[in-house]
Amino acid sequence: MATTGSGTRAWTVVVITGILAAMHIWKLPAALDYIRADLGINLVAAGALVGVVQIAGGLGGLAASVVAERLGTKNTLLVGMGCAGLASLIGAFAPNTGWLMTTRAIEGIGFILITVVAPGMVRALAPPEKVNGAMGWWGAFQGVALFLGVGISAVLLNATPVSWNMWWLMMGVGTLAFMPVVAARVPADPPGVVHLKAIARLIGASIKTPLPWALGLIFSSYTLQWGAVLSFLPTIFSAADIETGLDVAIVVGLATAVVGGLNGLANILTGVLLQRGHPPRRLLLIGLGTMAIMSTLVFAPDWSQVPGTVSWALLAAGIFSFAGALVPTTVTRQAVDIAPPGGSASAVIGLITQMFNLANFIGPIILSAIAAAAGTWQMSWAMTVTASAIGILTTLVFVPRGVDPFKSYGKV
Repeated sequence: MATTGSGTRAWTVVVITGILAAMHIWKLPAALDYIRADLGINLVAAGALVGVVQIAGGLGGLAASVVAERLGTKNTLLVGMGCAGLASLIGAFAPNTGWLMTTRAIEGIGFILITVVAPGMVRALAPPEKVNGAMGWWGAFQGVALFLGVGISAVLLNATPVSWNMWWLMMGVGTLAFMPVVAARVPADPPGVVHLKAIARLIGASIKTPLPWALGLIFSSYTLQWGAVLSFLPTIFSAADIETGLDVAIVVGLATAVVGGLNGLANILTGVLLQRGHPPRRLLLIGLGTMAIMSTLVFAPDWSQVPGTVSWALLAAGIFSFAGALVPTTVTRQAVDIAPPGGSASAVIGLITQMFNLANFIGPIILSAIAAAAGTWQMSWAMTVTASAIGILTTLVFVPRGVDPFKSYGKV
């Protein structure tokens, strides 16, 4: 990797690449009802469609780290973009659910390849005095992608002649078109090939210690609920009685986009908080605790009996998303620096990414299954509160107090 001085602006290109990759995930929620009608799938199958893009991450995070060590970070980034872009183009012509799920899984491969290498690249390319801020911007990539993906698709699909197939084509073309920018602006890795035996040793050293697993579990407790709730917000509120002159789908889609955008904004602010010396343990506990409270307020009450209908639930969802952003930036900032001696930052990120993508995959399935079994979304808080409780307990056990709790981790 080039020195930080030569890569002062390159880290922003890496962040944009992450946003494009995540937009492939968040292009689906506003399109889900159209796809269900077009391909004839039920609610639980829709949950699988939402989560299938995370299968590659849930099963192949460590494999992606092998690719990264073998090909180099820049080449891995480009391969990931190619997978996501081409799969989106092919998925646009899906005649059935199986075809679409397969291409979504390939998009997931692209996503995991990008997200395994990107945090370390941002850390290496950002100027030392701006590292926490840069990591905050990286932490924001999912929220920004949700804001753009859901917001744009809500308008395109409901206010223009654009179909979900055309939206898939647009995303594919946009991703592939950005590849030359990455090729030109991101510094190349130093020459040399890391042999597979050496890679195996790097990964083994990285995953035999408990802290990467603990941070992965904390991150997973966040993604399990955040991804599932935000994926289904358009569906949950699409039948609401909203008094407006606009199409309900547009209003709910844009509201969901704003909820996701709040997450992106808060990730950036979290980077500022870390830069100013706020303890990671405190940020994690506040984020997860607020998520538990706000998700209960989203689901448990019957908001149809309260004046303002879903406005109060959307407000709670906004706070849920905003406060939850304390978790990903805090975990990622710690994760890029905790590889033990003889380990690899890519392997640590690969393990954590594998864990939180598995949570991303099962979260929508669990949430939709609870809703289908109960016949209502009002019991969905059981999943979100349980996830927050697991994350809080893990934080209390594994994250010590202090501004830099892992400063001596792995030191000899």
